[in-house]
Amino acid sequence: MSRAFLLVAALSLMTGHVGPGAEALASLRSLAGEWEGPLEWSGARTGTGTMSVSYSLTGNGSAVVENISDVGGATPAMTSVYHLDGADLRMTLYCGAENQPRLRAQHIDIAHGAIDFAFVDVTNLRSPGAPHVHGVEMRLLDPNHITLTFLFRSGGQESRERITLTRRSQKSR
Repeated sequence: MSRAFLLVAALSLMTGHVGPGAEALASLRSLAGEWEGPLEWSGARTGTGTMSVSYSLTGNGSAVVENISDVGGATPAMTSVYHLDGADLRMTLYCGAENQPRLRAQHIDIAHGAIDFAFVDVTNLRSPGAPHVHGVEMRLLDPNHITLTFLFRSGGQESRERITLTRRSQKSR
């Protein structure tokens, strides 16, 4: 191997990943803290409520953990982990439906605060028609407001769970 190749390889290890996935993960890191807001189901399932969401960093900042709970709930109903896989931004959702959809960011537009995740696969799905998340739309509206929309499938029917969040507190890094 040439010295130039080794130098480029060393520099890329030192600076980390670049590109839309890395830029999106950097934006997600800024969410660290406590959030709260209303949720609304639409489609095949309907309902409303209020959710509490916390974001924290793990893996030396290489992953962002999102815990979603009913307000006052001691145990998260869903936990997602956002991380890079090469240049791709990935998400694994540990769902209240007791399965684990894995998604990949298919559309990233940080200038407009948009990150859309598409279904890759799912583990622990009890049957092909069992409820599961098949997409997530995240909108980073400003430093203190975001919306999360989870796209659900169950028995061939579609539902959307939209959570509109406002920051309650920020965690220092």
